[in-house]
Parts: sequence; structure tokens; C-alpha cells
Amino acid sequence: MKTEAWLFGGVAGFFLLTDAGYAWWSGREPAGTTALAVSFLMASVVSFFFTVNYRRRGLRPEDRKDSAIADRAGRLDFFPPHSAYPALTALGVALLAVGVVYGLWLFIMAVGILGAGVTGMVFEFVDRE
Repeated sequence: MKTEAWLFGGVAGFFLLTDAGYAWWSGREPAGTTALAVSFLMASVVSFFFTVNYRRRGLRPEDRKDSAIADRAGRLDFFPPHSAYPALTALGVALLAVGVVYGLWLFIMAVGILGAGVTGMVFEFVDRE
């Protein structure tokens, strides 16, 4: 992650220099200056994230020259075999979108269906180890 931190640090520096030049050249036009400042901040946050992760965890297997593909392989997670909750959630989202068009009554029903679907997906296997 050290390489990614340097990469996004460079992107942040580019946006900082571009923002300073744009603010000086455009006579402090607020929209472009603000957009470039926000771009600088977003790239800085990503660079900070990668730097902190690198300092906490060190080199990843793909960062080392002597690593093998098996070094990155890990345990696969649990995938639920049969569940009706994803379909119920999709129905809730579809009805929510249609409820915006047709009325508040359908929107409120869709919020309930969506809430039931999301709650079911979150807590379906909560007691599984």
C-alpha cells in the first residue's frame, strides 16, 4: 500500500498546484476553485488511508518479490444457500421507486417491505459461528 499512498499523494499535490494556479489565473472564480480544492482533499484522504494501513499492516504479499499466489489466498466466507430476503429487498426498492411516482401510500408500504428485507438479510445468520 506504500505505492498507492505515494500515487494518491502525487495526485493530491497535482490538484493543490492546479487549484493554486486556477485561483490566481481565474481571479478567484469560486466554482472551479472549490471543485479543485475538494479534489485535493479527497485525494489526500485516500493517500492518508493507504499510509495508515501500510504502517499498521506492513507489506502485502503482492508487494513482496518473493511471494507466491497462495500467500494471498485465505478462508472463503460463508455464502447463504437459500434465502428469500434478497428478493424481498429488491421488491422493496422497486416499490419504493414506484411509490415516488404513484403516491405516499405505496412509498410507505415499500419502506416497510424494504425494512423487512434488509433486517432479514442482516439477522438471518446472526447466531451462526
